[in-house]
Amino acid sequence: MAKQTITVIPGDGIGPDIIDATIKVLDKAGCDFEYEYADAGLVALEKHGELVPEETLELIKKNKITLKGPLTTPVGEGFTSINVTLRKQFQLYANMRPVISFKGTKARYDNIDIITIRENTQGMYSGLGQTVSDCGETAEAMSQITREGAERIVEFAYETARKEGRKKVTAVHKANILKSTSGLFLKVAREVGERYPDIESAEMIVDNCCMQLVMNPEQFDVIVTTNLFGDILSDLCAGLVGGLGMAPGANIGEDCAIFEAVHGSAPDIAGKNLANPTSVILAAIQMLEYLEMGDKAQAIRNAITQVIESGDRTTRDLGGSHGTTDFTDAVLERL
Repeated sequence: MAKQTITVIPGDGIGPDIIDATIKVLDKAGCDFEYEYADAGLVALEKHGELVPEETLELIKKNKITLKGPLTTPVGEGFTSINVTLRKQFQLYANMRPVISFKGTKARYDNIDIITIRENTQGMYSGLGQTVSDCGETAEAMSQITREGAERIVEFAYETARKEGRKKVTAVHKANILKSTSGLFLKVAREVGERYPDIESAEMIVDNCCMQLVMNPEQFDVIVTTNLFGDILSDLCAGLVGGLGMAPGANIGEDCAIFEAVHGSAPDIAGKNLANPTSVILAAIQMLEYLEMGDKAQAIRNAITQVIESGDRTTRDLGGSHGTTDFTDAVLERL
């Protein structure tokens, strides 16, 4: 069989360091991938004059599987979010962000296992109708939800729950106020839920969901919601397990997927060998599961779990005093 080729986007700031650590972990686990590197973000803007060069888009399209470090979109200069651009370009409609408790972190909870599944291309992120009046006093933006988009993401959530042996899917909405858009999403979610009698279906208004996640997060299993709510809720969930450094993300379409660290590029610690690479390593585990390489995924997860639980060469955000390379060496030794 031909080797699987992965497009690798190191990204900005700490991205190259944590991506390098992750590639070492994948190689040590015996994944035997070929890697083709591509630029995006500020590094691409400096080298190629654009945030996402055409060559990068072609590599993503060709290889279908991409591992991506954090990217920086310049703020307030008219640039469109790179991540949103990639999701729309390749119709990566499902954003899948699992959070799991690891013993040894400084998290406030120790029994969290939640997947947030977020619709990735519609809602307030559709980019429709964004205008600012000539006087600069009024701004507008349009939220669009389609039945097709809602059905596709809710089905994805239930299929994920069934595949992973999970028991419950909670549809999160604001249909009491946003009766058109959120109302359609909720209506479709109810219809889809009826087709999965083996899985418990629940629904919750988004503000109540935020409170419940803080007060009783163990009640949640799989959360499915629209784009903006999913963006907020998935970060809240990351806070339950120790922060964005412990939170991976997968963006999945019909025949293409991008796996990423969901935190920022942290330019203040770039190049200082301080970054925790766990988020992007966990994203690589998602990638392996997507590629049906579950044995490799589990081996890496076990190694990460052992390192964090034992406190062996952990980074500062995990309560240790070590850097990226020491933490990575501790993981490699266990593999």
